[in-house]
Amino acid sequence: MVKPTGVTNRIRALRFANGEMTQAELADRIGVTRQTVIAIEKGRYSPSLEMAFRIARVFGVSLDDVFQYPDPEEGSP
Repeated sequence: MVKPTGVTNRIRALRFANGEMTQAELADRIGVTRQTVIAIEKGRYSPSLEMAFRIARVFGVSLDDVFQYPDPEEGSP
């Protein structure tokens, strides 16, 4: 069983806010497979830093607008 990462993301929401972009379209634009996009969206895979930047650039937003990581000092799980 794959352990989910602590990283969360807003990729699905950003895809729909950008003309209902499909997972396949995003995958093509960042140079990965659709299965990789699915795994990232579901929190089963954390992208490399380079891939994270590519995703953010597709949507024209900062990394923080796409990915979040809980701050242990804020009491997040």
